[in-house]
Amino acid sequence: MEELKPVISIRNLRKSYGEKEVLKGINLDIYRGEIIGYIGPNGAGKSTTLKILIGTLGDFSGEVSILGYDVTKDAMEVKKHIGYVPENAMLYEVLTPMEYLLFIGRLYHLEDVQIEKRATELLSLFGLSEVIDTRMSTFSKGMRQKVLLISGLIHNPEIVFLDEPLSGLDANAVILVKEILAKLKEAGKTILYSSHIMDVVEKLSDRIVIINNGEIVANGTFEELKTQGSVASLESVFGSLTGGNQENQTRADDFIQALSSQ
Repeated sequence: MEELKPVISIRNLRKSYGEKEVLKGINLDIYRGEIIGYIGPNGAGKSTTLKILIGTLGDFSGEVSILGYDVTKDAMEVKKHIGYVPENAMLYEVLTPMEYLLFIGRLYHLEDVQIEKRATELLSLFGLSEVIDTRMSTFSKGMRQKVLLISGLIHNPEIVFLDEPLSGLDANAVILVKEILAKLKEAGKTILYSSHIMDVVEKLSDRIVIINNGEIVANGTFEELKTQGSVASLESVFGSLTGGNQENQTRADDFIQALSSQ
């Protein structure tokens, strides 16, 4: 039987900013059709990992490959097969959604007719049909996030990297995105999902990887992670593995005391 090969392979990944080592020997394999929840406290190294994977951050040590391509040596080939949705990105606000998506689609060498068809359908599904030709400078954060989501998926990538993709979305849009991610998984897409919204990560992820201080401290299904701390929620697991539970209780007590001080 042929050995299952990972579509994302990370070996001894290290990255420093000056004297500060942000990633301290990350090892991780991700397989086709998996949704991986990648979570950790602020500054733990999540965004740094994602930037390395999408090829926007170099100067690291270790081996990182996507679909067998080295992310440093074969950066352009890697970019053909991935999609990326950041939490905050600079959209070209003077453009309309259609103009912006035409620009993005052309970067992936899609034909204009194909881009326009996909963009029209996808914008409609997100309730943006009426503003398809409106300058995005007037858009709310949620509307811009919807355009970003579409721009990261319009070329139908094999692997999708999501960094807080639900930021600013209304409740109906959140439900829709969750359904879309489930359907992408069914279609064999691989998704690395970074978020602070624990219940979404818990429900969507096949595996959850927790990073703390530049090191992976947990890697498994939610059921497997629960056995490590005998707790009922991902939030509790996260707190116990990153040392946040007691610290947050203390801070909350201090907060209330500060409010009631004379």
